[in-house]
Amino acid sequence: MPDVLIVSTVNVNGLRAAAKKGFTEWLAATEADVVACQEVRAEPDQLPGEVRSPEGWHVLHAPCATKGRSGVSLYSRHEPASVRIGFGEAEFEDSGRYAEMHLPGVVVASLYLPSGDVGTPRQDEKERFMTAFLPYLGELREKAAASGDEVVVVGDWNIAHAEIDLKNWRTNRKNSGFLPEERAWLSRVFDEAGYVDTQRRLDPEGPGPYTWWSYRGRAFDNDSGWRIDYVNATPGLASTVTSVVVERAATHDERWSDHAPVTATFDWDFPA
Repeated sequence: MPDVLIVSTVNVNGLRAAAKKGFTEWLAATEADVVACQEVRAEPDQLPGEVRSPEGWHVLHAPCATKGRSGVSLYSRHEPASVRIGFGEAEFEDSGRYAEMHLPGVVVASLYLPSGDVGTPRQDEKERFMTAFLPYLGELREKAAASGDEVVVVGDWNIAHAEIDLKNWRTNRKNSGFLPEERAWLSRVFDEAGYVDTQRRLDPEGPGPYTWWSYRGRAFDNDSGWRIDYVNATPGLASTVTSVVVERAATHDERWSDHAPVTATFDWDFPA
């Protein structure tokens, strides 16, 4: 086993489309031990073989029951002892929003939290998800700790936690993703459930780095983005983080998603 753990996460904005634009080449080149994807939007049998089951990877796909929506995946170079889809809440078990792999000494989870839309049922869904998911995060940490394991929950959390996490925060204070109650919930993930935002552990001042940019206008060129993709780890693992890098494309035309991959490196040994 290597003496570092590298975890990457990216919302692919449709894996079939991303595979044609550059995801396949990125996956082949990455040094990550684990890659988590969100918004896959495909059944496994709809994916090309090189992303459905690429050589050298153990893969878990968790599609949404509603075809063409959501979906999360995990790729691991190390064989998992067990896997899980969903977190025990009936409404979200087949929603393609959560999956986890239990690897030697660490649980790695891929999360796609609902995006929401103020004043619509989508926001109600987001709030129900958050209400149900918070206690599970605490339970997951406690169970892992009892076994001497760490946890890292990565993915598209669809919340910018603080003003330094989005460029135009003043004009977004009433929009989903930056609502006071959403930001307070994410604070509870850190303060009550006990997870650490690894980006902010290394870079507490910001601003950014942003991980999502709208396709509208010149948001990417102007770096007018949001930081909504997180690598959140239990304290023991977070204390070993050495870098968190947003793999921002060099140009707008080279993007294969509206999100950029976020890659965290931990100075952490897999158990023998």
